[in-house]
Amino acid sequence: MKNRHLASLVMPVTLSVLAVLLTLIRPSARAQGQAQSQAKPASRGEIVASVNNDVITLVEYQKAEDQLRAEVTRDCQGCPPEKIDAQFKEQQRDLLRGLIDQVLMVQRAKDMGISVESDLNKRLDEVRQQNGLATLEDLQKGVEASGLAWEDYKATLRKSLLQKEVVRREVGSHLEVSSDEVKQYYETHTQEFALPERVALSEISLSTDGKSPEEFATVRSKVEALRAGILNGDDFQQVATRYSQGSTAKDGGDLGTFKKGELPPQIEAIVFQMSKGQITDVIQTRSGFEFLKVEDHLQAGVQPMDKVEDGIRNTLYAQKVQPRIRVYLAELREQSYVIVKPGYTDSALLTGASVASPDKNSHPI
Repeated sequence: MKNRHLASLVMPVTLSVLAVLLTLIRPSARAQGQAQSQAKPASRGEIVASVNNDVITLVEYQKAEDQLRAEVTRDCQGCPPEKIDAQFKEQQRDLLRGLIDQVLMVQRAKDMGISVESDLNKRLDEVRQQNGLATLEDLQKGVEASGLAWEDYKATLRKSLLQKEVVRREVGSHLEVSSDEVKQYYETHTQEFALPERVALSEISLSTDGKSPEEFATVRSKVEALRAGILNGDDFQQVATRYSQGSTAKDGGDLGTFKKGELPPQIEAIVFQMSKGQITDVIQTRSGFEFLKVEDHLQAGVQPMDKVEDGIRNTLYAQKVQPRIRVYLAELREQSYVIVKPGYTDSALLTGASVASPDKNSHPI
């Protein structure tokens, strides 16, 4: 019944605790077909590409490929294998380009003297909180249980934050989204901001699991007493936190916001007839007794522009920044030495980016 989901782990794109993805410029494909890669196993030190004085090794390349495969499989849960394979191959073609882009961005961040260590610590703590973990050690255990090394996980987050900061300074700082653009978008996308009728609910519940039928009456009496106390002025959230036995107790009983069709019919019939602040009678469920508070009852309609303005600005900013990121990366390539080993494809070259010739400081392939 609870209308919640795990929060995003990395801004502005999502990570899961059990799978590390890159943000802003994510490697999303690889150079050659999987069969070719598997047919040519190589040593751990083999170099796939050289980017100035840094290299992309075969091990790194294959690890990114594995992450891509896991991502595609996760995003297409329940899909037939042939569809997963097709999506994987579609994204696979840009994998090396993405890895090279990432190296170029991180190198640029170092040249600019950017440090994101404080942001990294803050982000890790946000990840911990968003996933209901008590300590960073618990987060580390979760990451490692998925087969990822903790230092690799942090390194990926660090690189993502560095890329994000480079884009903010070098690209985003030159972009503007005007009030007129926001207004025009709002007026031409009105239906995007239409919301159905909704209710925001909180609960207090006591469990009857393991109780005999004779004990049910005692549990119900306790719930009735808690309800009576709230009607007489007790704070709902405090009572929920202290006495409720449901999974929402730690959140003060907060269940979330629901539209019609998302609640059990017998509960929906009750709460959608109630006003903000009202409390239901005690309701018997399969697992116990509970009562609900209608924290808000929101009518259907289009949200006013001031409520969605920030979201519109973010949308318009993303529309403007994405093509300019590719232009910026092309400029970085023009200033860099990028050498790709024969047999691998850098798809950026297919769209006009140039690769400089190596000099004496570049790594041999």
